[in-house]
Amino acid sequence: FFTPLSQARVADLFDSPPRPRKPADGGVLLVLGPGAALCEPDVLWYADLPKRHAEAAVAKGELPVGANLGRPGEPGDLVRLFYTDWPVLDRHRDAVVGRVDRWIDLQDPAAPASLDGTALRATLEHLARGPVRTRPYFNSTPWGGRWAASELGFTPQAGNTALGYELIAPEAGVLVGAKDGAQVEVPFQLLCVEHPEAMLGAEVHRRFGTSFPIRFDYLDTMGGGNLSLHLHPREQYMREVFGWPYTQHETYYVTASEEGAQVLLGLTEDADPDVMRRQVEESIADGTPFPVQDHIQTHPATEGQLFMIPAGTPHASGAGNLVLEVSATPYLYSLRLYDWLRKDAAGASRPLPYEHGFANLDTARRGEDVVKDLIQQPRTLRSGEGWREEVVGALPEMFYAVHRLVVTPRAAVPDDTAGRFHILNVAAGQGAVVETQDGRTHFLAFAETLTVPAAVGPYRVRPVGDDEVRIVKALVVEP
Repeated sequence: FFTPLSQARVADLFDSPPRPRKPADGGVLLVLGPGAALCEPDVLWYADLPKRHAEAAVAKGELPVGANLGRPGEPGDLVRLFYTDWPVLDRHRDAVVGRVDRWIDLQDPAAPASLDGTALRATLEHLARGPVRTRPYFNSTPWGGRWAASELGFTPQAGNTALGYELIAPEAGVLVGAKDGAQVEVPFQLLCVEHPEAMLGAEVHRRFGTSFPIRFDYLDTMGGGNLSLHLHPREQYMREVFGWPYTQHETYYVTASEEGAQVLLGLTEDADPDVMRRQVEESIADGTPFPVQDHIQTHPATEGQLFMIPAGTPHASGAGNLVLEVSATPYLYSLRLYDWLRKDAAGASRPLPYEHGFANLDTARRGEDVVKDLIQQPRTLRSGEGWREEVVGALPEMFYAVHRLVVTPRAAVPDDTAGRFHILNVAAGQGAVVETQDGRTHFLAFAETLTVPAAVGPYRVRPVGDDEVRIVKALVVEP
């Protein structure tokens, strides 16, 4: 099921660079296709379709999604999109954006919106120096709930709002243009490609290149089911086997929960990996339930609690939660051990790559160490009149920390990016206003996420409404 991320370039798909012959009469030669920019054109237009549309088309069995060069006429699949097509095409897009003459947004093929290349690059430069919000959307899964539909008004794709893409850089987009007029969606990743130090900060850029290393997304199981029991690859395995330069550490911040909801996290004191493996294999072979609580701890899903999930730690959000994942950007490698004998829409069992899972299982941290290390109590970092900033989660092995701003009505929190980006999410309260020194203001409603680029420097946060506001904040920490 899992494959390494492709390291290929579009040029690698050709035996030799394409060199179409220009018309002898001096006419116009039009070259179409993903590799058109390799032809050294005089004018270059780039047509883009946000990735969520390709995912939706594959899920619905609609095709083609682009051209399936390996299997003409056959449907595409998510594995190919995630691990091959998108890495190759993103690498190509990033290389040519500096010379694109027109950016075309094909979400409405009958009336495509577009942006002149010079305006595109000026827009990216402007966005990289002020707070920016990406366009959110929700996907459906077999375990999904409906909190985002009932509370935020999102329309479920297939009956639920399981996965909320707030800020997942490889798939995120930013809408630009007149509020009531034509709008163009541009990939968030282009901000990091064109202006890496302004967006990320010099030190973060040095460590992560142009990869935006933190993601915010929602897991909605309100009225749904448990997530699969899974874990994520440890750093060396992620790099050597799957091709990511850094790994998929995660955290769960409980934004909302029903009475009795739980989070599964960490091994019990007497968990035996050999017994676990045998029971997982038996469950796959004959459909017997895996005794999860014999091996995995359960913890109350208290609103406002953060659960740290370093790579290799078995975990799952239980039913009845709205969890904000504050995690490292890699998001494709959930190494499932058990999925509650659940079937997909076609009646098939979901793939369980348990061999990868057991190869990465951290057996050292268990029992009380899980509670002590991974379910931390807030500690005040700084405070002022009517506000405080807390550290709610930090671990030596994780490259980012999660803080929380707690702000009473009519107070204001002064902050400073100090050379590295911040991400903010209103986790409780009506909302907040973020104000920068250059006069930009951005309103952030409950459950919304905002990126504050490194170039912003000093800024302040004011609450909206008559209730206390709580804002989750994430940042890359010094190594």
